[in-house]
Amino acid sequence: MNPLNLWSAIGMIVLASSAGDVLLSSAMKRIGDLDELQTRSGILAVVGKIFRERHFLMGLGCMAVGFFSLLTALSRGDASLVAPASASLTFMVSAALAKIFLKENVDRRRWMSALLVCIGVVLLAQ
Repeated sequence: MNPLNLWSAIGMIVLASSAGDVLLSSAMKRIGDLDELQTRSGILAVVGKIFRERHFLMGLGCMAVGFFSLLTALSRGDASLVAPASASLTFMVSAALAKIFLKENVDRRRWMSALLVCIGVVLLAQ
C-alpha cells in the first residue's frame, strides 16, 4: 500500500464530494421550494426542472467521481482511516467552499469542530 496513492484518492474524494455538495446546494437554491413546485405543477415538473439545472448535473458528476474515488481509496487502505479522513476533510472543504461560493455564514463553532475532527484524523493516520 503506497501512502501517496491512498492520500491522493482521499484528496479526490474530498475535492469531488465538496464540489458536488456546493453545486447541488446551489442548484436546489436556484430551483426553489420543491413542495410548492410539486403542488403547482406535479412531480414530473419537479423532476424535469431538477434535471434541466446545470449545477445539479455538474454536482451529480462530482458526486460520482467522489464515489469512485472512495472505492479506490478503500481498495488501497483501511476503512478505519479512509472513512473518517474523507468525511472530516470533506466537512472542512465544504464549509470553506460554501462560505466562498454560496456566501453562507460559517461560524467559529463549526470551524472549531471541524478542526478537532481533523486533529483526530491526524492521530488516526499515525
